[in-house]
Amino acid sequence: MSRSARLIQIMQYLRSRRPPVQASAITEEMQVSVRSIYRDIDSLRSAGARIDGEAGFGYTLVEDPALPPMMFSQDEMEALVLGLREVIEVADPVLADAANNALSKLQAVLPERLRDRLEHSVLYAKRFHVRPEIRIDVSALRLATREERAIDIRYCDAVNAATERRVQPLAIIFMDQTLMLIAWCQMRNDFRAFRLDRIEAMILSDESFRPKRAGLLREYFALQAAANAACMSGGSW
Repeated sequence: MSRSARLIQIMQYLRSRRPPVQASAITEEMQVSVRSIYRDIDSLRSAGARIDGEAGFGYTLVEDPALPPMMFSQDEMEALVLGLREVIEVADPVLADAANNALSKLQAVLPERLRDRLEHSVLYAKRFHVRPEIRIDVSALRLATREERAIDIRYCDAVNAATERRVQPLAIIFMDQTLMLIAWCQMRNDFRAFRLDRIEAMILSDESFRPKRAGLLREYFALQAAANAACMSGGSW
């Protein structure tokens, strides 16, 4: 492998691994000496990549100076286009507009040969189910989730019983016919899933639950995985 190819591989390795990435792990992947990896990291930094860390502590890719669009494979290009087109179809207006802008920016920076592939992509996404109207500002909900701020909501359940509660928003999941908010409910002291179309009102509070969001979300998905495994093992075949 040439050194230039190795530099590209190292950048991709840093992008795809949970930081910090140890030099020994990169060495094993690239089959070169640790000293060579140290020199490669220095070269990448000189080229503009912001890579935090040092020998013995591991490396973190803080800012990618440019993901060269000419390095996208055909399948990677199709995946990007399909993902953005799906967001345009299924997301709220603010996010859909952002996806449309991102698609335009991607098209603008691509080399001509890849621009043609993007314009004539064989993959499309369409939504045929009409989702119930969502009355809250979903972009404000995303902001609260990113900033790890609790929100006060008025929620109406399936039998039309209304409750007011404070929750810590963890994630928004796009389902086939609805959007779901995964949150920690302070009233129930437990995880809850709320349909966004059943949230009648929402107010952002000043209460922060940083830095608990990532840990709570991991716990939620672990509980779901355990519950699914239990259902599978208890089923009859």
